[in-house]
Amino acid sequence: MKLTAFTDYSLRVLIFLAAEPGRRATIAEIAAAFDMSENHLTKIVHFLGKQGWLTTIRGKGGGMALARPSDAVSIGQVVRDTEGAALPAECFEAGGGHCAIAGCCRLRGVLADAVQAFYATLDRCTLADLVRDQPSLVSVLNIGRPR
Repeated sequence: MKLTAFTDYSLRVLIFLAAEPGRRATIAEIAAAFDMSENHLTKIVHFLGKQGWLTTIRGKGGGMALARPSDAVSIGQVVRDTEGAALPAECFEAGGGHCAIAGCCRLRGVLADAVQAFYATLDRCTLADLVRDQPSLVSVLNIGRPR
C-alpha cells in the first residue's frame, strides 16, 4: 500500500514536532527542514489541527505544537485520518465497481486481510516510537537553529 504525499508530509510534521516536545514550530521552519511547499504544508497543518493532532496559535509568537503527548499518538490512526477509507482495488469502492468476477472472486478477502494487517502493524507504533533518537532528529532537521 502506498501512502499519499499528504500522509507522508503529515507524519513528517508530527515527527518534527515530537523531536523537541514542548517547543512550538512554524510552517516556514518545517517547510525548510523538509524542503516542501509552505502552501501545501499549510493545508496539512490545518487538517491536523482540525483532527486534534496539533494545536495552533496564530500571530506573532504563534506556531504549532502537538496536541497530545507523542506516546498517545497512534501512527495507525494518523494514517487512517489522512488516507481515508482503504480502497486497494475497484471492488472496495461504493457500489463494488464493475468487475466481471466480483461474485466469485476471493481477491477481495485477501486484500481486506492485507489492509487489516497493515493497520495492525501501524497501530502498534506511536509517534514516541518514531522519535526515540531525538538528538539525531533535532540535529538533522536543524531544529532551533537559524537557517
